[in-house]
Order: sequence, then C-alpha cells, then structure tokens
Amino acid sequence: MTKFNSAISTPAGTLTSWEQTPNGIHGKSEQAVFSVFFYTDSIVRVTFTRAHFIEEFSYSVVATPETLNITVRDEGDALLLQSASLQVRVLKSSLRITFLTDSGQIINEDDALGTTWIGEQVTTHKKLQQGERFIGLGEKTGALDRKGQGYTNWNTDAYAYHTGADPLYCSIPFYMGLHNSLAYGIYLDNTHKSYFNFGASNNRFSSFGADTGEMNYYFMHDTTVGQVIKHYTHLTGRMELPPLWSIGYQQCRYSYYPDKEVLSVANTFREKDIPADVIVLDIHYMEGYKIFTWSKKDFPDPKQLINRLKELEFNVVVMCDPGIKVEDGYHTYEDGKANDVFIKYPDGENYTGQVWPGWCRFPDFTNPKTRTWWKEQFKDYVALGVEGFWNDMNEIATWGHSLPETLELDFEGNRATMRRGRNIYGFQMARSTYEGTKELLKGKRPFNLTRSAFSGIQRYSAVWTGDNVAYDEHMLLGVRLVNSMGLSGIAFAGYDVGGFVGNTDEKLFARWVSIGAFSPFFRGHTMINTRDSEPWTFGERVEEISRNYIKLRYRLLPYLYSLFYDASKTGMPVCRSLAIDYSFDDTVYDHRFHNQYLFGPALLIAPVESSKDLVKVYLPQGNWYDFYTDDAHPGSSIHVADCPLDKLPVYVKGSSIIPMRAKAGSTVNDSGDVLELHIYKGETGNSFVLYEDDGETFRYQQGAFSQRTLEYHPHQFIIGKNEGAYQSPYTTINIYFHGFDNLNNVRVNEAVHQVEHTDYRFVQPMAHYDPVGTPPEGPIIRELPYISIPQTTNNVVIEW
Repeated sequence: MTKFNSAISTPAGTLTSWEQTPNGIHGKSEQAVFSVFFYTDSIVRVTFTRAHFIEEFSYSVVATPETLNITVRDEGDALLLQSASLQVRVLKSSLRITFLTDSGQIINEDDALGTTWIGEQVTTHKKLQQGERFIGLGEKTGALDRKGQGYTNWNTDAYAYHTGADPLYCSIPFYMGLHNSLAYGIYLDNTHKSYFNFGASNNRFSSFGADTGEMNYYFMHDTTVGQVIKHYTHLTGRMELPPLWSIGYQQCRYSYYPDKEVLSVANTFREKDIPADVIVLDIHYMEGYKIFTWSKKDFPDPKQLINRLKELEFNVVVMCDPGIKVEDGYHTYEDGKANDVFIKYPDGENYTGQVWPGWCRFPDFTNPKTRTWWKEQFKDYVALGVEGFWNDMNEIATWGHSLPETLELDFEGNRATMRRGRNIYGFQMARSTYEGTKELLKGKRPFNLTRSAFSGIQRYSAVWTGDNVAYDEHMLLGVRLVNSMGLSGIAFAGYDVGGFVGNTDEKLFARWVSIGAFSPFFRGHTMINTRDSEPWTFGERVEEISRNYIKLRYRLLPYLYSLFYDASKTGMPVCRSLAIDYSFDDTVYDHRFHNQYLFGPALLIAPVESSKDLVKVYLPQGNWYDFYTDDAHPGSSIHVADCPLDKLPVYVKGSSIIPMRAKAGSTVNDSGDVLELHIYKGETGNSFVLYEDDGETFRYQQGAFSQRTLEYHPHQFIIGKNEGAYQSPYTTINIYFHGFDNLNNVRVNEAVHQVEHTDYRFVQPMAHYDPVGTPPEGPIIRELPYISIPQTTNNVVIEW
C-alpha cells in the first residue's frame, strides 16, 4: 500500500491485485485490503481495511455463509460477481461498488468519492438515486423517511430527550433504501461511534462511516421491505419467545416502596377488574441502590412479598444496574474484586465511576468469565421466584456523562478500548443477564428488558425507549421509535405509557394507554416526585378507558402471541410501519400519517394527540373496516375519523383473520375456553398462522406447541389441521363474519350450518355520569353473523 496522508481525504485507490475466493473475491488496492463476499444469494459482505488482514469477529452477526455458486468475470475495467439474485460490479480504478439486480438494474452504487479515510475515520459514499427514501436505523427521532437527515450512533444516557435529540440509548446501524420499486438494506457492522448521512446538507450522496475500525458492511436486497428485514434478522438473529406474562400489562414507577405499597397496587388492579400481570420494582427495593440487595427497612421479607404477589397472579421484574458500589463487606463488590471482573484503565487499575449507589465499579461483559460471574449473582433472585430482569443505566450512564474512552475491555481476549466497546456494552450486559437467568431458570423463559442496545439485541432482550416525557409530541415520537426499531429487527419494543418525566394529565394518559395497548411492550411508568400514574388515579372516565383498552389487548392475545411467534421465525415486527407493506405509496411518508402503523398484518392503528376529537386518517390500498363498527372504507383514501378519548382510530384490512379470546380475564393465563375467529370480507386470499404453547417454558422448541394455518378465500374459510403436541385450552370456536351481508347459512365440512346474528362490541360503552340525557350507546356492530363449532384438531372447511 502507498503512503497514507491523514490530513486529507484518501480514497481506497486503484486495484493492485485480487483473487477469487469460494464466495467472492479478496484483494488489495493502493490504500486498502478489501473483500466482497456473499453470505447468501441476497446478502453480500463488503470490507475495506487499512490493516493487513480482515477481522472475522462480530457480536452481532450470527449467520454462517452458505455454500453458493458465485461466478466472477473480469471485464477489463471492472470485476463482476454474480449470485442467483444479485450482481456486484467492482470498478478497478477506484474500487467503487455497484449492486444490481440479476437483470442488471442498479439497486445501489458508490458515489465517485467511494470509500475514503480521513485519519482513522472511514466513510463510504453512496450516490443518491432518483426519489430515494431511507427508513430504519433503529431508535432514532425524526420522520419515517430519513432523507435529508444525519445521525450519530453513540449510546447515550438521554434523560428527558427532546423530540429531535440524537443520539439516544441504542445504536442499530442498519437502514433500508427505497427507489424505483426496489428495496435494499445496509448494515454497518462496526461498534465504534458511527455516522449516517441521508443527503443531509448535500444533494449528491448518502454516506455511512465510523471513527475508526473497518469499513465492514452487509448489503442485502429482495423484492419487498419485509423480505429485507428477514435477511437482516437472518444475519443478526431472531428472538426466542418471551414468557406470555411479559406481553401483558406491566405496572411500574420509580419507585414502589415499601412492600405494603406494592401489595396495595397489586390488590387494586384485581379489585378494579383491570388486567395486569407484572409489578416492576425500581431501584428503591435495594439497600442503598446496591444491586442484588433488598432494603431491610422497606422490603424486610422479599420472599413473602413475592409469594403473595404470585398468589395474586403477578410476576415481578426487578431493576438491574451495572454499577457495583465500592464498599467493603458488600458481597457483590467483594466477589467481583476477587474474580477480577471489572473494567480497567490501560495501567490495570479498576475504573470507578459515580452513579446511584455512589462510586462504583462496572463488570466487563465482553469477558466470558465475567458473564459466568454475572450469572452466579442472580441465583438469589431466582431462588426468590423472580423471573423478570430490567437492565438499566447500561450506556454506561455515570454522573458527569464523560466515560473515559481509554478504558479497556476484554473483547473475548482481543482487548479494545471503550471507543469500540461503548456501543456494545448494554448489548453485552443484556446478553449476560439473559443467558445467565435462562440457565438458572432451568427450562422457564426469563423476561429481559434493556435500555441500551446494539444490532442483534433481539436475541436477548426487549427494548424500551428510555426516559420519555409526558406530552403529546413525545407520545407520538414513541410510536415512531418503536416502529423504526421494528424496521431494524427489534420486534419486542415499547415506551413508558404516560411518560416517565413530568406529570401526565387525564386526557394524555387516556390516549397513551389506548395506543400502548397496541404496542409489543406495554408498561405504565413514571418517575419519583410525580403524580400517581396508575389507571385508576385519573378519575372514573380514564379508569374506564384504561380498563377497556387493557382488556382489549388481553382479548387480542391469541393474535398478539402469534405475532411474537412470527417474529421468532421470520424477524417480522409486531408493530409494522406502513413502509413495510406500502413502501412506494408516497402518502404513508406524509407527516400527517407517518405515525400510523399496522399491528400485525390486520389492524391499522392511527395514533392521535389527546387534544383532538377529529383526525385525518390515511387508509392505503385495499378495503378497510372501522374496527368498532364495521363501517366500510375504501383504500387509497383519506377520511376524517372521530377520535374522542374513549375511541382510538383502529381499522381492519379486508380479508384479515383475527383470533381473539371471548373474554379478557385478569391475567394472560386466564384464557377461558372460547376462541373467537374474526374474518373480514375481502377480494383477495389471506392466511394467518395461529400459534399456542404453554407460554412459560422452552418445550415448544421440542414440539410442545399448537400451530394452525387459517386461510381466507372470498368464498371459503379453512381452519388447518393442528400441528404440534400442545393441547389448546379452547373447547369452542366462534367464527364471526364481518362485512358479509345476508349471510344465513354456511357449509361446515359439507354440512349446512345455520348462521346466528348478534350485536357485538370490542369495547364496552362508557358509563353515563350525567343524570340528564340518554346514556351513550358506544360503538357496536349490529347483527353480526357468526357460527359456533366445537374445537377439533382436524381440518375444518367453511363455505358460503
């Protein structure tokens, strides 16, 4: 390689040598070593480095390369690599790369600047395509379409962040580009501080780069955004199924104490008939904020408390911070010191930073022996019956917010500084907690939650959006953050309902809880020295609204749990930005509508401010139904929807299939014995996989599950034969036909079956507190056709 001038921008330079490898090429240029390597026919790894060899280490990438038939052709001025679905053209004069479809259409191409270095900082520049949009990048503020914006990945304790703040807690350096009916994704696998520019302050290029390290990115292409997400999650892994109780309603505050207050909150949920499954204990359960301890004053008998909560059918989630207080005699500190597990300065001294308990040491989770040590610390929690764990302050957050970059981490024996380790620290902590507690729980599923994360976090943890603020714009920002994380492989995500910082009011909480009911992670939370923020603390009307929407979520659990199963198999998110299914519909990117999303494939949610009673809603292509009334609406249209506080605009796509419980129950385990299947008339066929298992163990991985494919056709509905060894708790199936006029008879497995009709509600009408006037009827579906059949494991064909 030629001499390198760090004072100017230096390109990769001209190709000097190359050789073909089993899945691509490897070579050298004037300034770099490079590789183009196919992982699959649709995923290509591109690497540039100024070192003498390419590193093969990654915490995020878990896929192994497939054996492929890749052809390489020397075209004189360029090398052309081709798989079954992609072409990659490497220009010899500059190592500029162009990605093309198998038919030769340009998907993505380097700008003339190509890949360059300024000092250690490396950047790849991409030519902006006509009409190109950019989506994804995980937990990032701003619009759905990232065009014209720039972002930094540097995990940060972003307390009370504003709606345009950047960076936040997580770094997910993966985005997708859309243009000319083409979709592609790029994942930059570099954990150093990184930068993404989507045409910000220029009209020439988009770019991505990092402060140092390799230019190491994965390019992926397919026919749809959904398929690109599947490729990305194939590369970085998919979630295991969480415990069913963790997708019920969780109640938290900073903090519930003493133990009597915890029990009072739990009892009130049961007394007021509001479903809930989790009480979350923030840092005040600890003795002096020291992790793995219990306050002797406020929680003198944690075993008794947890047993009583379990009698009330509540699970407990406990806060787990990484800071270990420097205190002689404190077991966790003494044990950590004895086992040499803490982060160090280059001279070998343990790093000490200040946080909640005072001056603390911090475990090095990139060291395998630390992960083993961390697991051992959780034995007492597990022995008490705790099965949920909340990893917080793991950016690392310290007072002063200036974590020294000279700190060193083990990195599996390949030591590196905090410049490389900061973005991965929370990921590794969450990994350590999940792997450790999974082993300790001996077959039961732990629930794991983290604030800080990196690509691949979906394998270990749910993610929430941190210290949000109690106002309408922040509520809607949370929706976009969750949708963007869904675009970036994180299916289990959510926000603090009601807002963590500040005092929410009655209207805001009512609206927020109705939106939160359609979020993967559903938790109410608020901070210390704010008003109480439980559903009953805002008056009778808000209590009713909360009960209605929390119960609706619990009734939707068969649908929702099936979506989690889909995420575990395909990586598809639960909350689906409209950009997934309607990628090239310009209207979905309009700022009036970019908060809208699909909750699974069937339900369109239109979040709206608490101050509005009317809102414009965009319904994309297809036919749609008002969820509450079955009123029909055409697709590709904007209409004005009523949105009083007790009615969040929700729509159902024609041809959809929605499995539900007949009754909510007080917990996720209270399923009842009647399963409802709601089918919506449409002109196209559709299918939905209904999935069930015990909701608490990993036995589903050995076949203890129930899986049925439900198929809708314009004149037929099929309940497929049951697969798996799990016995469903449902003994009766009620099938409701939405949008079907004059339906009086159907054929069930060729036998004529009489159709009945009933008035039907998804939510109950509000109570009438005004002594004058007529009580409100509330939204209702009149004379809804339905049939009732016994549960069977065999195929059922219904025709009309």
